[in-house]
Amino acid sequence: MSLKVENLEHNMVKLTIEVSAEEFEKGMQSAYQKNKNRINVPGFRKGKAPRQLIEKMYGSAIFYEDAANEVIPAAYDRETADCGLELVSQPKIDVEQIGKGKPFIFTAEVAVKPEVTLGEYKGLEVPKTEISVTDEEVDAEIQKEREKNASMIDVDDRAVENGDVIKLDFDGSVDGVPFEGGKAENHELTVGSNSFIPGFEEQLVGMNIGEEKDVNVTFPEEYHAKELAGKAAVFKCKVNEIRVKKLPELDDEFAQDVSEFETLEEYRADVKKTITQRKETEAKNKKESAALDKAVENASMDIPAAMIDNQVRQMADEFARGLQSQGLSVEQYMQFTGMTADKLLEQMRPEAEKRIRNTLTLEAIAKAEGIEIGDEDVDAEIQKMAEMYKMEADQVKNLMGEQGLKQIREDLAVQKAVTVLGESAKEV
Repeated sequence: MSLKVENLEHNMVKLTIEVSAEEFEKGMQSAYQKNKNRINVPGFRKGKAPRQLIEKMYGSAIFYEDAANEVIPAAYDRETADCGLELVSQPKIDVEQIGKGKPFIFTAEVAVKPEVTLGEYKGLEVPKTEISVTDEEVDAEIQKEREKNASMIDVDDRAVENGDVIKLDFDGSVDGVPFEGGKAENHELTVGSNSFIPGFEEQLVGMNIGEEKDVNVTFPEEYHAKELAGKAAVFKCKVNEIRVKKLPELDDEFAQDVSEFETLEEYRADVKKTITQRKETEAKNKKESAALDKAVENASMDIPAAMIDNQVRQMADEFARGLQSQGLSVEQYMQFTGMTADKLLEQMRPEAEKRIRNTLTLEAIAKAEGIEIGDEDVDAEIQKMAEMYKMEADQVKNLMGEQGLKQIREDLAVQKAVTVLGESAKEV
């Protein structure tokens, strides 16, 4: 086996890989074993015809494609493992020579990690973020806690009011025809939450328990179900239950219930401290982000399009997994939003390039600063992961493997480079 490297423009390389005739023959034999049960040869049961006879009838080329698919991945991995190049995209493969008894030759065009020329990255000027916490912000945070600890009280002596939580039967139709998803029984709804079609919830105000009413609405023009968009609909509604949220009194007892403090005053002080710490963290992140933007702007690099393509694919996979965690498929998302796959990928492209520029710049800063990640740093990170996933540290380490541990070192070095940028930046 041999490898030739040809440098192309924009940090692309063309690798020419030659596989011996003997190894290609093994691929041919594997292709025969894979396909023999699907090939008809007169006088033989399927799977019993000798390879030589099949090749005589159909030509050796009948096995070439599968043989190439068998040989290429292993040959590519072997030849690129120690070639000294940091490859950062999927290869574009072309077959140059293929034939029985001949060396198999193929080429792979692939992106290599670009060199980064750093500009100024220390002492960069960034906007100053003032940190202050108002009484209104503290009140709002405490109100959220009261809402979380509220109890629900049944109401049967009055009509529905805004803010009530009701249980509702409804049956919707357009031009007298029911539609999918338009019917439910004992559906729980907070009146005024605007979770239904505009105009729907307002018409429930004033209804009594057991009362029935026709609610007339029009679906928005941009409604996700295209067949309903812009259509007038009638919902036959019946209120079954009215409940109201009762908030706990704002006193020392409330403070004791929701915190470790004895008095409301102490609890308020702690809430203010928590908000302050959160804002300080946000300000720190904002400062680091502004410094990174300037450092990237001052750096120069030639990013190959194939590297961006690779990042876009990774982001698309992340996006699909995120949808899946919400019980949605990509196909359903496309249907609801009117988005196309090509448009989605195109929208991701600027962010993909930004991520690459940020990472390359930070890696270059880590190198320039001589940042090294010791085993103790890696072990500490693994311990955090073990606690997060409720596993033993050794289990996590074994699952990560060598490549995973290498990635942890690189990620930690990048994080330290971010800290260098932030700490040296000047707020103006």
